[in-house]
Amino acid sequence: MSAGLGRRPLVLFMCTHNAGRSQMAAALLARESGGRVRVASAGSQPASEVNPSVVAAMAEIGLDISQEVPKRLAGRQAEAADVVVTMGCGDACPVFPGKRYLDWELPDPAGLTVEQVRPIRDEITRLVAGLLAELGT
Repeated sequence: MSAGLGRRPLVLFMCTHNAGRSQMAAALLARESGGRVRVASAGSQPASEVNPSVVAAMAEIGLDISQEVPKRLAGRQAEAADVVVTMGCGDACPVFPGKRYLDWELPDPAGLTVEQVRPIRDEITRLVAGLLAELGT
């Protein structure tokens, strides 16, 4: 999938609280794309902070997301996105016609320890690599 000649594609990661899965995915795609992809994340019901176990698990692989803040999904974000990746938000995530949607079924890291978050992080890493290959950037 190409976003058009000379234009960087925008990928939006959405989950309910924007405190775990979508934060990890956004940070991983931003790093792995090296700026070739624009990345955003949001939630339908944002939490007050990013999950501390998620922050710790990401720090283990050299990504500091400690300053990230969960954000509420704005309709214009999804409208501008080339790809929207949902992660467990079900009907709470709005659907915009004409957008490419991917649904990544991943456990919610809420209330989990760092040890329990690692496999989720590693699966997101695998999925991000596949998405990057699909985008062809």
